[in-house]
Amino acid sequence: MNEPRTAARMEGIAPFHVMDILARAQSLEAAGRDIIHLEIGEPDFATPAPIVEAGVAALHAGHTRYTGALGLPALREAIAGFHATRWQATVDPARVVVTPGASGALLLALGLLAGRGDEVLMADPGYPCNRHFTRFCDARAVTIAVDASCGFQLTLELIMRHASPATRAVLIASPSNPTGTAISRSELVRIHDWCSAQGVALIVDEIYLTLTYDGDEHSAAHWDDVFVINSFSKGFLMTGWRLGWLIAPDWALPGLERLAQNLFLAAATPAQHAALAAFLPATLTELDRHKTELSARRDYLLSALRWLGFVIPVTPQGAFYVYADCSRFAHDSHAFANQLLGQTGIAVTPGIDFGSHHAKCHVRFAYTQPLPRLAEAVTRLERFLQA
Repeated sequence: MNEPRTAARMEGIAPFHVMDILARAQSLEAAGRDIIHLEIGEPDFATPAPIVEAGVAALHAGHTRYTGALGLPALREAIAGFHATRWQATVDPARVVVTPGASGALLLALGLLAGRGDEVLMADPGYPCNRHFTRFCDARAVTIAVDASCGFQLTLELIMRHASPATRAVLIASPSNPTGTAISRSELVRIHDWCSAQGVALIVDEIYLTLTYDGDEHSAAHWDDVFVINSFSKGFLMTGWRLGWLIAPDWALPGLERLAQNLFLAAATPAQHAALAAFLPATLTELDRHKTELSARRDYLLSALRWLGFVIPVTPQGAFYVYADCSRFAHDSHAFANQLLGQTGIAVTPGIDFGSHHAKCHVRFAYTQPLPRLAEAVTRLERFLQA
């Protein structure tokens, strides 16, 4: 029996290797092993009660029909208000698009901007969906090697070196996944000014911005010609609710609305009503407590990993990841991650998920476990590395 051929774009879309690690970890758990999950980028805290209660109330009130493609007007206004209060950025609610997660926002932005023959510049290492979504849009992801010398962030000089007449967009993530590093305000200004002068779109992923521990939080939403992506998943602990947003220039809104109507129609209505409670004072106070806990976890794990011999030249300023050079112990991060899981019950993400630049000698630790579990992980790691 002859099977249909798949699209050529599928050749450039790699699987998440961490999902294999997760599946194996879950299988070991089912067999009775104690597994410490440091692989998946999902906070261990529950969604704050006011958000859950608002979601339940929305269901009981019958808020189960479609909203407009751009989102619930009250939520778009609340998001704009949050930008004004948190980052002193004036955003017209009409420029806010509510999406099914930050992934929905990224897909809209790239669908609008990138097509066959176009190039999108982004950092390597970086979140894999950035390059895979670009490929899905039949455009080319130009991955630019970054390292400790530039804080694992793009610089204007790197962008200018790799730009071409085909460059349509530059993608920045700050703080980033997997490194947790943030771009400086001054460098972001330089990149914005260059993009604006060249007619190149600037996309800034800010989904971890509220989880910045060192330095100030600076949002690109201060400019009205930038595409800013954010999410309720990480900072607001709503991963499974699948809700994000995109702030876009005025000229982009008609096209984005057409794409949203055709790609997903609208974000989930109950989740949008629930998210209105994300900005309540009681919710924000709870989220600040969790942020303090995450900061303490970072400080502990960062120090412990360096003491064990992992090379981490730049302190992550935000998110909840430590991207560690494991070349002292192994030269194949995927094999190292599998060995670590099998012998110690610690699940981590191999660097090959995040690109190709020195990926085989890096692993990502997600500090999404309580401090006692992190301490247990360090104890197991020490025994494993000594052996």
